[in-house]
Amino acid sequence: MNQNVKYGLFFLGGVALGALGAVAVTRGKLDVKPLATSLLSSGMDLREKALAAVESVKEDIADVVAEAQVKSQEKREAAEAAEAAAAVKSAEAEGAADAEPAVAPTAQPAC
Repeated sequence: MNQNVKYGLFFLGGVALGALGAVAVTRGKLDVKPLATSLLSSGMDLREKALAAVESVKEDIADVVAEAQVKSQEKREAAEAAEAAAAVKSAEAEGAADAEPAVAPTAQPAC
C-alpha cells in the first residue's frame, strides 16, 4: 500500500470519527462534561505523582553529590597530610646527614 493512500485513509477515518463524535455531543446522547472532568482530574493526579517522583530523584542525587564532595575533601586532606609527613621525614633525614661528624682530612706528607 502506498504511503499517500495510507495517510489518506487515516485522515478520512479521523474525519468520520470526528463527525460521529460531533453528532453524539449535539444530540445529547453523550455527556462530555463528567468525562472531561474525570479525565482532567486523572491527568492532574498523574502530574502530581510525576513531580513528586522527580523531586525524590533530585534529593537523592543531591545527597550523593554531597557525599562525594565530602569523600573528595577527605582524600585531599589525607594526601596533604601524607605530603607533609614525607617533607618532615625528608627534612629530618637531611638534618641527620648534616649532623654526622665530618672526616678530618689526613695530613699529607710533605714532598
